Amino acid sequence: MFDKFVDTLQRFVETHQRLVVITGAGISTPSGIGDYRDAQGQWKRAPPIQHDAFVKSAATRQRYWARSFHGWRSFVKAQPNAAHYALASPALQNRICGLITQNVDRLHQAAGQPDVIDLHGRLDRVVCLACHTWTTRAELQDRLARENPWLGSAVFTPAPDGDADLQLSPEAIAAVRVPACQSCGGILKPDVVFYGDSVPHPVVDAAYAMIDGSDGLLIVGTSLMVFSSFRFCRRAHERGVPMVAVNDGKTRADDLLAQKIEVRCESILPALAAALRPRTAVFD
Repeated sequence: MFDKFVDTLQRFVETHQRLVVITGAGISTPSGIGDYRDAQGQWKRAPPIQHDAFVKSAATRQRYWARSFHGWRSFVKAQPNAAHYALASPALQNRICGLITQNVDRLHQAAGQPDVIDLHGRLDRVVCLACHTWTTRAELQDRLARENPWLGSAVFTPAPDGDADLQLSPEAIAAVRVPACQSCGGILKPDVVFYGDSVPHPVVDAAYAMIDGSDGLLIVGTSLMVFSSFRFCRRAHERGVPMVAVNDGKTRADDLLAQKIEVRCESILPALAAALRPRTAVFD
């Protein structure tokens, strides 16, 4: 059955000239980064932090950064896995004209993937909400450690996207000192799209343009339950662009797909890359 799935995927890839790929959490779970949803697209844990809560509540920011202090230490160790490398391989690069990822881990870039749109931002960067100055997440980690030397001894369990579950009392959370922007004293926020916030228009427009220039859409490791990514599947469907999904579970686009392959992407994508015949690129 696995060989049949590889053949199906190979035929799809080889009969299209300008493929766009959409990826989600499922491609990064083999790298040790947890996901939020089960095979039915339901939450495995409490939904992530809301944008308004982070912006409006100092207590919410204290809790977020206390958890992130520990979650980042695990998150930053993640490395690309076989699925990332397969998509970035020469066999697939001659067929892929762009990739849209919902992940904030930058593992596609680390694997050598060009033309990546980070739909939901990137966790390795922090932005000031007042003056929009960027700093690195590593720099903020150092500041958190200096201003909260006791925080490193907290008991924690890693959670998705650089989060962590902490065993800290409300009193301890209230004692967390959250660094402010060194340029203007404003609120610092991870340069990612929190739930309840919107993807910036230029990013959405770039993703739509990528879809409009495609003749096939390959969906990898995502349930597409978040509208910010599902809208691109609807756009592809409206344009008559065929879609194939590689996902171990339900997707929001199941009714729109030409084919769905329910296997782990870290197993089938390397097999696909090995099976593809060499081809000369037809796009810049």
